[in-house]
Amino acid sequence: MREFTRAQEDEERTTVNRFLTPLAAGFKLGLAIRRAAYRHGWFKTHRLNRPVVSVGNLTTGGTGKTPLVRYIAELLLKRGWKPSILTRGYGRRRGPHLILLEPATARTADPREVGDEPALLARALPEVPIVVCADRFCAGCVAEIRCNVAVHILDDGFQHWALARDVDIVLLDVTQELSDQALLPAGRQREPLSALGRAHIVVLTRTELGDPQPLESRVRQVNPKAAIFHASTKLSEFVDINNGRVYPPTAFQAEPMHAFCGIGNPKAFFTDLRKWGIGLTAEDSFRDHHVYGGDEIGPIITRAEASGAKAIVTTDKDAVNFTPMKRGPIPFLACIVKIEIHEAHEFENTLVSRLEGAEGKN
Repeated sequence: MREFTRAQEDEERTTVNRFLTPLAAGFKLGLAIRRAAYRHGWFKTHRLNRPVVSVGNLTTGGTGKTPLVRYIAELLLKRGWKPSILTRGYGRRRGPHLILLEPATARTADPREVGDEPALLARALPEVPIVVCADRFCAGCVAEIRCNVAVHILDDGFQHWALARDVDIVLLDVTQELSDQALLPAGRQREPLSALGRAHIVVLTRTELGDPQPLESRVRQVNPKAAIFHASTKLSEFVDINNGRVYPPTAFQAEPMHAFCGIGNPKAFFTDLRKWGIGLTAEDSFRDHHVYGGDEIGPIITRAEASGAKAIVTTDKDAVNFTPMKRGPIPFLACIVKIEIHEAHEFENTLVSRLEGAEGKN
């Protein structure tokens, strides 16, 4: 089993940064050329018949994007809009060009076929059609024809220039620093900060773990017209992966637990657990979207039992990436979290107002 502590990841990233920093300039040039190609029509941008709201970020994961996609889908359903989710399905194995997950009660999907995040959303939003395809315009056409949707949620779409959007939402994690020196491949940043000028809405996430003011000031310098909202991560419940038993969020307060995850920002997950009153006997982190084998889960269970942990806990995203093990003497839990936008009413009105305006144009 290869596991990475946060310190090891930071050390590795620092070493890579020193070696690859000169290449970031080439990456930035490539971004500029690509943007110009779409702007001048050398590459085609397609428009769907229904409005499109994009949820994306400036970095390679770890900002709370999937919980916000779920939040927006539930918000739109409440307002009477039938949404679809258009997603690439990162990490899925080769298979059909396009997979349509039609609405169905108690729907499940194989994460190896569709990707872990679509599989998670399919379970959480059984009434929402999800189309997995690298060609998001093609995916949207299928959703409109087969499912008669009223609006599309474009998952991880801020850099997807091939599909026109009516609302661009960008998430920024207040615990992660942003710098144009950290562009890929030297760091984790997909675009320079100037790209925030395209955003209509900016959501500052994990504000419970850091001061959002410095980041908010930087956003306002780049894009004074963007609507800025603040969000935090809220513990909803724990679910036993093996038997489905649901525990309230206070069930394991002050109890020792063995935690592991393979997400974009593992440090935030472990910090959240401690903030929610859970004592951690160990913190194991793996690469984002990691698919676990029995040779990795087995030792985690053994170590947890030996340490006196009362339970093993991971994220709901990680929980879809391995087969449940034979039940042991302690619970094996998925931590279910939701995003909580502090200015929820204003966020809803801003989003719906933009979509209603776009509906008449499409």
